[in-house]
Amino acid sequence: MKSKPTERWPISSVEVEPAPACWKQPCANTECSLHQLSPYIGKIKSSIAGDLVERFSKPGDLVVDPFAGAGTIPLEASIRNRRAFGADISPYARILSKAKLSPPASLQAALDLAEKALQEAAQLPRPDLRTVPFWVRRFYHSDTLRETLRFASVCRRPGNEFLMACLLGILHHQRPGFLSFPSSHLVPYLRDRKYPRQQFPDMYAYRELRPRLLAKVKRCYKRFVLPTKPAPAGFEQTAVQDLFIPGRFDAVITSPPYMNALDYGRDNRLRLWFIAPSLVNEVDNDVTQRRQAFTDAITSLAGKVERGLRARGYCIFVVGEEFKRSFDAHPSEAVVRIMREQAPSLRLKSVMADEIPDVRRTRRECKGVKTEHVLVFRRN
Repeated sequence: MKSKPTERWPISSVEVEPAPACWKQPCANTECSLHQLSPYIGKIKSSIAGDLVERFSKPGDLVVDPFAGAGTIPLEASIRNRRAFGADISPYARILSKAKLSPPASLQAALDLAEKALQEAAQLPRPDLRTVPFWVRRFYHSDTLRETLRFASVCRRPGNEFLMACLLGILHHQRPGFLSFPSSHLVPYLRDRKYPRQQFPDMYAYRELRPRLLAKVKRCYKRFVLPTKPAPAGFEQTAVQDLFIPGRFDAVITSPPYMNALDYGRDNRLRLWFIAPSLVNEVDNDVTQRRQAFTDAITSLAGKVERGLRARGYCIFVVGEEFKRSFDAHPSEAVVRIMREQAPSLRLKSVMADEIPDVRRTRRECKGVKTEHVLVFRRN
């Protein structure tokens, strides 16, 4: 079902407008290459994030994203000389967001940091692979895995988020520049049926960490963009209900998790294991699992927006939709109702509909998430 400019919601007199045509243009070869540190399923396109930041904030403003995910919106805000503050409950989101908001200032500084960490990792004791779960060992040559485990232990230290993000970005794929046996790049699963070991022995050989990591670092700086006037940027790993937003803020631009459409724990299980082995046994943020959790999260955020958003400031929600008759299909309608109740000083000014390409939908049994509604609220 395609939204049309004349379509109206039963709950609102605001027309649903088509998204700007520029949002359809590919941006992978033009965006800041820090966006490509490591994959994050369901993330907002950097070009859309950048356009929303440009439209609904100005230089020097504090832009808040309480569901920051891969850090796309905070990075685009920082590049555009806004003060950025992001939050997310996911430890993977914390790694990526901090890496993007506080990278080494130059390629040489990043390479020096990586070389120092590699040397430190080489001095660590040889890991006992018997302590590693079998499902993890299946992805790697034993020598590659030992190198990766030692380097990951160095990257877990505070301040090494950029190196950890680079490592997570090369953990699995079938290409030679990655560390694993042939596997998918997004949701980790072995592709040994397509690439049998007998026919493709080179794809199951030892893969040295150092040259692949340094090549990854160089790719991150291929289109490295720094703001002309660097502004403070912060991030907190926390649920939105527990989030404390520092001071008054000028704009909220955020994309809440797709409810029942993405499984962030499953889709990132291998990366989560290298961040901290215990994470794969934890329940993922249930805001993506249950109606009440989604409602509670948006309700909490609406109250914070009502208290902290500056006069004439904007609050933008990018909400994934599914066209069928249920709550889960139209969470944007729930967002509008909650904002009316919890943030009465804000008004819904416009709604834009943007179709989502298949590459951003991952669950085969949930094929209906085809559209995002961009809800634009403004404080009177």
